[in-house]
Amino acid sequence: MKQILLKTLKSIANSFPLIIGMMLLVSLISSIIPNSFYLKLFQNNIFINSFLGAFFGSISIGNPAISYVLGGEFLAKGISIITVTAFLISWVTVGIAQIPMESIYLGKRFAIFRNISAFILSILSAFLIYLLLNII
Repeated sequence: MKQILLKTLKSIANSFPLIIGMMLLVSLISSIIPNSFYLKLFQNNIFINSFLGAFFGSISIGNPAISYVLGGEFLAKGISIITVTAFLISWVTVGIAQIPMESIYLGKRFAIFRNISAFILSILSAFLIYLLLNII
């Protein structure tokens, strides 16, 4: 039990530089890019916003734990919940950069099918969450 606790603490300690680095990067980007850029990029069209959120999440590489910090910053900038949700889900489930390695171990056809279906499901999940939050 003690060994498991030490391993867990070591894992948490190793993730702190990633979290701090992401917070610094988000702070830098927040100071460079004005809020109007985000609002122009993500207009009030929920279909385009969900697609753009899923697209940017698909091509992004990062630790899923850091995505919560990034998602919170996006919400603070006024980006809609559907965009942020599609971004977060696709960030975790779709891996465009990992397709070559995934194809070696799981097969090219499976890797492409899994990523396309995860992309589509991230958009559908974002719509579902959007609808549920509007009902509540």
